[in-house]
Amino acid sequence: MRMDEVMALLGMTYWADKRSRELVELSMKHSKCYGVFVDDEDKLVGFARVISDFATTYYLCDVIIDPDYRNNGFGAALVGYIENLPEYQGLRGVLITRDAHGLYEKFGYETLNGRAMVKGLNC
Repeated sequence: MRMDEVMALLGMTYWADKRSRELVELSMKHSKCYGVFVDDEDKLVGFARVISDFATTYYLCDVIIDPDYRNNGFGAALVGYIENLPEYQGLRGVLITRDAHGLYEKFGYETLNGRAMVKGLNC
């Protein structure tokens, strides 16, 4: 993945804007990373990471769509792609966010305590 573009996207967030490049690289090394690219512009416009034990739980994190590309379905496409991967089927999904609860609810997440969202509480 193109680190300069990942750093630019994360720099637009309230949760990762202060992370060093080294920390982001280390976090990516220990995660599965996914991106949304606009081919005709050769540009990364979305990013997400997943941390998992691949047995019981996965943590969906660092989901970001470039503000200039929001409201075009890219967020739903990115989350939908991840949620439909076989390695996450049947696992409990967890994420923490103060934004876009409506998006994640479409994929079965429920809000707990205002920010934490969990999918598959019965796992």
